[in-house]
Amino acid sequence: MRRRRLLTATGSAALLPGLALLPARAGAQGAPAGLSDTTLVLGQSAPFSGAAEQLGLQFHLGAQLFFEQLNAKGGVHGRRIELKRLDDGYEPDRCVANTRQFIGEGVFALFGYIGTPTSVVALPLATEAKVPFFAPFSGAEALRTPFNRYAIHVRASYFDETAAIVRQLTQVGIKRISVFYQNDAYGKTGLEGVMRALKALNMEPASTGTVERNTVDVAESLKSILAGRPEAIVQISAYKSCAAFIRAARKAGFAGNLYNVSFVGTQALLDELGKDARGVAVSQVMPFPYSPATSLSGEYLAAVRAKQGRAPNYSGIEGYVAAKVFTEALNRAGRGLSREGFINAIEGIRGLDLGGFPVDFGPNKHTGSRFVELTLLTEDGRVRR
Repeated sequence: MRRRRLLTATGSAALLPGLALLPARAGAQGAPAGLSDTTLVLGQSAPFSGAAEQLGLQFHLGAQLFFEQLNAKGGVHGRRIELKRLDDGYEPDRCVANTRQFIGEGVFALFGYIGTPTSVVALPLATEAKVPFFAPFSGAEALRTPFNRYAIHVRASYFDETAAIVRQLTQVGIKRISVFYQNDAYGKTGLEGVMRALKALNMEPASTGTVERNTVDVAESLKSILAGRPEAIVQISAYKSCAAFIRAARKAGFAGNLYNVSFVGTQALLDELGKDARGVAVSQVMPFPYSPATSLSGEYLAAVRAKQGRAPNYSGIEGYVAAKVFTEALNRAGRGLSREGFINAIEGIRGLDLGGFPVDFGPNKHTGSRFVELTLLTEDGRVRR
């Protein structure tokens, strides 16, 4: 598939009402408790159980791969990085509780939150406490617009991914495009992205259908979508519900292609589908992780192979890249580290090539990546570029 790189927007969600903060504990001279002469503590709320658990687990393992290597070399300016994790099951209420706990404990930053519905309730808490909210595993526009000093994104947006998907489909003459989406902030953002891309071409979705978060009840959605006689279906949901929809669609005789955005979790979707993966495409916002196609991919693969029982995947490399960018900012911020100094250091990362994956930030630009690539899944469990 042809590679596409696209510019993203920046920003964050506005402060939501009713999300009271716990007071953050501070160390000496006002420093957060999660920052000492020898340690820097990060907090990650993510699904480590439930229908999206592989997304949280693989992102976490990828970040840990980088941080463990870093710590073995002495850390950054003498500080080891500790990544604490709490399970939110991909549910906003649990994420709010986890975030309050992390802020109350004084973690230096919130890192690698997974998903839109969870991130949009966590970001206002981070903003109020002036705690960096770094590299959420979400491309939602609500986390980028309006601009927020404390929200820092490494990946491209869902608007960029859906624009690339629509462009690919329409360039080969496909005009009847339907949307299967999760009935929450994530799914609605993806739907909006598809509709924007279609509107620019004087088109609209042939049909739509929804699924509730953390469920696989897709029968009514499938009926609604197939009634529109689509040639292709764009899916904006998590891997279990997407897999359930794909299997049901094939059983009902749908022979067209099904496109997914990166949040689906490519490896998790492959594992769920098996031979049913044929004809399923996924947009990617990270380098190809299965071969040393870039020096960054090779670095990640070497780290994976050094750990017995680990396997490369897109969610894992996203965690690895997030940890690498975070560390670059720590190095630039110097020994006299503060949260504000860390954000200033991020804004100073201009045109940095991580090894085939460029990132570029600035004072009013907190989305670092411009990369989107379309890939195709195969029935024998592989990913083709």
